Amino acid sequence: MERPEIPLAQLHAFVVLADELHFGHAAARLGIAQPPLSQQIRRLEDKVGHPLFHREPGRVTLTPAGRELLPVARRVLGALSDGLAAARAVGSGRAGRLRIGFSASLALTVLPGLLRTFRERFPDAGLDIREMTSAPQIAALHDRTIDIGLLREPPAGEQELGFRTVLTEPFVAVLPASHPLAAQRTVRVAQLANAPFVLPPRDVGPQLHDRITGLCTAAGFTPRIAQRAVEWQTVCALVETGLGVSLAPASIRRIRLGNVAFRRIDPGTTRTRVAVAWRRNDPNPLVGHLLTTVSNAAPDGS
Repeated sequence: MERPEIPLAQLHAFVVLADELHFGHAAARLGIAQPPLSQQIRRLEDKVGHPLFHREPGRVTLTPAGRELLPVARRVLGALSDGLAAARAVGSGRAGRLRIGFSASLALTVLPGLLRTFRERFPDAGLDIREMTSAPQIAALHDRTIDIGLLREPPAGEQELGFRTVLTEPFVAVLPASHPLAAQRTVRVAQLANAPFVLPPRDVGPQLHDRITGLCTAAGFTPRIAQRAVEWQTVCALVETGLGVSLAPASIRRIRLGNVAFRRIDPGTTRTRVAVAWRRNDPNPLVGHLLTTVSNAAPDGS
């Protein structure tokens, strides 16, 4: 297949002259003199191998070859214009794609408001939202399969990743509604010493798991973990069946289960940290825009 080498200026001149059908008017519209316009059209006709315009005194019309070329030339120039606009939008961060991993429990807190605000500011940006626990998010950031993570208890010592706190929240006791401690407004952590626990596996969120078991250790016991579930919704469902109790971030109270009681704990000073994570020096401008959105959001210290 022949590879055409036609300057875009020639195609543009051809389309404008086809619109005006007058060399003087077309030259004025292009901002050039009439002789350079005639030269561009002649060079294009040489490339095509046929005249594109009938030139008669006081009258210019398209030849059959010109009529055939005109819609193609319009498409080429239109596609280039669209491509340039799209490239500028992506380069400025007004468009493009952002891949976000998030811990499921954050759908109960920061995720909806953050995404709503971001979409209002950048409606042309494409979002790829992936539900992932914290440890897989860290791995996905390193593997460059996500651009942003929303997770609990970011790990220390990460040189390639940055973290910014979105909110902190206390822990609550999660109890079957029939549990004797459910009658209390506040539960001392030490009162849970003899109860079986339902917790997420440590490997899906080591820092959060250690924070919870640390609460128990500080209260004088090591929790006996009877059941494990990856998602907090499942943890609560297992608690509802009576398989055990749990300690969970306070936002879990928004999971509505009729036979589960959520109670404040004593001591209640320990809080869990929710953070946004990203690769340092990531060239995707949408990453910076999302971080700005996070910074401008009012912190939720529930």
